[in-house]
Amino acid sequence: MKGRVWLAGVLLALLWATPAKADTGIIIRTTGGLSALQVFCSLPLSPCTIVGSLDGTLGQVFLVTTPLDPTTFINLLGGTVGGLTGFVDAEVNQLLSLVDLHNLVPTPISPTLMSDRSSVAYPAGSSTPAWNSYVNQPAASIVEIQNAQNSFKVTGTGVVADIDTGVDPTHPVLQPVLVPGDGYDFTRNQPGGSELNDVAPSDFPTYPPPTCSSSTCPAPAQVNQSTAAVLDQSTAAVLDGNGNPNKYAAFGHGTMVMGIIHLVAPTAQLMPLKAFHSDGTASLSDILRAIYYGVQNNANVINMSFDMKTSSVELQKALDYANKQNVICAASSGNDGTQEIVYPAALQNDVMGVASTTNQDTRSQFSNYGNAIVWVAAPGESIVSTYPFNTYAAGWGTSFSAPFVSGGAALLHNLSTATAQSGAALATSHAVPLTDPGMNNGRLDLCMALGSVTTPSCSQDYSVSATPSTTTITAGQQASFTVSAAPLNGSKQTVTWDCMGAPQAATCAVSPSSVVLDGSNKATATVTLTTTARSAMATPRFLGKYAPPTPVRVTPLTWLTLIVLVLIAFSFGRIPRQRTGLAALAGVLTVSLCASSCGGYGGYVNNPPGSGTLSALTLSPTSVNGGSSSTGTVTLSGPAASGGAVVNLSSSASAAMVPSSVTVVQGYNSATFTVNTTTVSASTPVTITAAYAGVTKTASLTVMPPAASGTPAGSYTLTITGTSTNSSGNVSRTTTVQVVVN
Repeated sequence: MKGRVWLAGVLLALLWATPAKADTGIIIRTTGGLSALQVFCSLPLSPCTIVGSLDGTLGQVFLVTTPLDPTTFINLLGGTVGGLTGFVDAEVNQLLSLVDLHNLVPTPISPTLMSDRSSVAYPAGSSTPAWNSYVNQPAASIVEIQNAQNSFKVTGTGVVADIDTGVDPTHPVLQPVLVPGDGYDFTRNQPGGSELNDVAPSDFPTYPPPTCSSSTCPAPAQVNQSTAAVLDQSTAAVLDGNGNPNKYAAFGHGTMVMGIIHLVAPTAQLMPLKAFHSDGTASLSDILRAIYYGVQNNANVINMSFDMKTSSVELQKALDYANKQNVICAASSGNDGTQEIVYPAALQNDVMGVASTTNQDTRSQFSNYGNAIVWVAAPGESIVSTYPFNTYAAGWGTSFSAPFVSGGAALLHNLSTATAQSGAALATSHAVPLTDPGMNNGRLDLCMALGSVTTPSCSQDYSVSATPSTTTITAGQQASFTVSAAPLNGSKQTVTWDCMGAPQAATCAVSPSSVVLDGSNKATATVTLTTTARSAMATPRFLGKYAPPTPVRVTPLTWLTLIVLVLIAFSFGRIPRQRTGLAALAGVLTVSLCASSCGGYGGYVNNPPGSGTLSALTLSPTSVNGGSSSTGTVTLSGPAASGGAVVNLSSSASAAMVPSSVTVVQGYNSATFTVNTTTVSASTPVTITAAYAGVTKTASLTVMPPAASGTPAGSYTLTITGTSTNSSGNVSRTTTVQVVVN
């Protein structure tokens, strides 16, 4: 097979010419083949250039370019005089786009999206690692991937082709299952459908982009209107714009779609058929080439995650051809959120059109609907899949619903290689009914689809959903949701509820805590999130400037008083000589007092004054919440000299305020001061500086945001899990709801 694919690629490249850019492309079908078309294009009245064949080995459909008006040229083709021999039909080569007109990614993006990056082997028992948030995402349990695989012993066979932007052939999850040669690139007319060829390394600060981890890529970033990827910020910024918003508008689309097919059918081979550029554009002629190439190179399933609003005769004939060759086809129904006709989904004899549902089994607001284009629906919101650069992304849109059906077709092929379009459509019509109008057979259930064509059926199971999917409240209020467990395959189990993800100062409870399924009807419970009001922040208390204690001092007045008292006491003595001695003593004391009064020793009872230098500056505590205070201490190497030591103070930031100076009192070697702080929104480092006598000391203070009280504002994801026990052990099914707390 590898040789056939390589040879076909070489022939396509040789036969395909480069069309004149100023001319109009016309798709022509003729039974006369290439020779008849060459004759026609050589006529003076019908100038045209043959670009190449579109239908591979069949040789009846061609793309030509002409400088003539399209209507005039097509009329010449069918003319009775000078017309094209064997002419059947012709149409203008349309331009298609994958880029949606509306932003499908909700804001804000949940910080818990794809947060479980633990590694699991997929498929089970292999050596291929994959993120757990990809393998065990909610959509996988909703369509019952693992239950179907385990119950029917199928993991997919055959070749699933995807007409898209290509694939990252180096992604470790997809690399082992790509067909030899990695498909074909119709945008470059060369073997290998790698979308990495669309990347200009000079657009990126680092190329290849650095591998992501939980520390370098803490949360997914939006990269286009339908995708949020786990990438470093600089790479995400390039993909989301970087001066050219359209250049990478659809980059990664093909890698994601193929990742979903692989999730459903991990052992089926994948054939990337690159017909779309990274900006999301493609020509109808390349779409036709891809269909014929896939059919003629052994594809069993063709996925088409795109839509166009204008019908095409040749598109229908190409899909008729695929149908006759027993190739199963699925296509997305579009993301305009309306009831309209789009192609190829409307070609229901050849294609299964797929709409998008929420995890609560309701129609996604962006999904088109109507039985004329929808055969079945599948989850299409927050779908986690592979993404270029060895990472993962979440997608929103019917583009990510269709591959669930295409992967399911590979499981049906695993059951019977004779399964064709009609058989696959009949099997997938066994689906979960939906209450929303225009969703035709309902939501895809792989157990029901596979169980409709063989036995045994899947083990008893159930699905879990919650409504509403999102709500907004104010801190202090409650948010309520209804969670439902819907039995599958006649399940009659007891489901026990649990709720995780409640924010700070909030509780999440489910009542009743368990429900019993009766085999056919949904069982419901109420989920209540109770939040706590945030109290007003207390007004910071600013302390006054520190006043050091006054040293104990014996003053001259004190001495004088003592002397007078002694003289009076002894003046009543009976021995004159004693009075003479006392008088002498009083004289000595008087001289001492005079010396003291004239600037002599002042009588401090602590250490005598000296000439110390600044030796230390300390803060306690070194980290405070804004609005609180810290105490600073300056220390000298010795006691302050006469008049005290004035130490100058300063702060490096307004978040912390200090007095301009603090005085170390004469005879003391330290003094304290207060550092007052203001409220900050983020942790703020501040340097406090003290300077004295040519010596400078610094100390660091961290001012933190005030401690929160009550439930903080933010967007939170609650995960509600229903757990039961069956013959296979414990079964857990989850759903999520979004709560915005103001």
